[in-house]
Amino acid sequence: MSRAAAIRMTGWLLALAVLAMPVVAVLRGWLAARQWPVRFVTVEGPDLHVRATSVVRTVQPLLQHGFFAVDLQRVRAVVGALPWVAEVEVRKHWPDTLVIHLQEHQPWARWTRGRLVGSRGDLFTVPKSQMPLTLPVFDGPPGSLPEVVGFYRAAEEACAQRGLHVASVQLTARGSYTLGLAGGARIVVGRGHAEQRLDRFLAVWPQLAARHAQMFVYADLRYANGFAVRWPQLEPIAPVPPSNAHGTGNA
Repeated sequence: MSRAAAIRMTGWLLALAVLAMPVVAVLRGWLAARQWPVRFVTVEGPDLHVRATSVVRTVQPLLQHGFFAVDLQRVRAVVGALPWVAEVEVRKHWPDTLVIHLQEHQPWARWTRGRLVGSRGDLFTVPKSQMPLTLPVFDGPPGSLPEVVGFYRAAEEACAQRGLHVASVQLTARGSYTLGLAGGARIVVGRGHAEQRLDRFLAVWPQLAARHAQMFVYADLRYANGFAVRWPQLEPIAPVPPSNAHGTGNA
């Protein structure tokens, strides 16, 4: 290559570099922070637990380099880490707005170690001060949540038909279920054929309730052919077969 051609090539390269520098500067945020700042952050979605002001305050440090330099994936990550946030969508709206659309978890029950169960079966944590105390309480070994939820649904439906409501479900490592009812009564269902055991008890519950002015304290369904019931201020009784559950005595 001749010297003249080399000079021309060098000139073209310098010209291209000069033209490219503003583009690179914009993309890297060198100039965008002053010329294309993010002036507005719009937060869309429910505002029950996640306040828009909290979201804006969280993402503000990520907007310092201007509109073009905003890392949407990073914004999504920091917003998604906020308590109560279930899903996040982030997009830019030219020329100066960041739009954040979020969905909150819908708490359905409480689970072990201070966690909540969402309406879709997802587990999440919230500050202790924001823990809903009126939700059903579930407890069980690791990995047993789907099983516990399934039994709760069946038990609550069956109990509700008899005017009873399930407030808690506990599953032991050995597979034994215990129900806590609204009002404080406990039903030890046991393991194996848990739904059938409960149905057997509920079938005679109207007759039992008609004979007692107070709610029972404890019911043990872990018998092959019957169950035991303890009433307030009374001693536990012997197992009573379902056919005799509406006879005389404390059952």
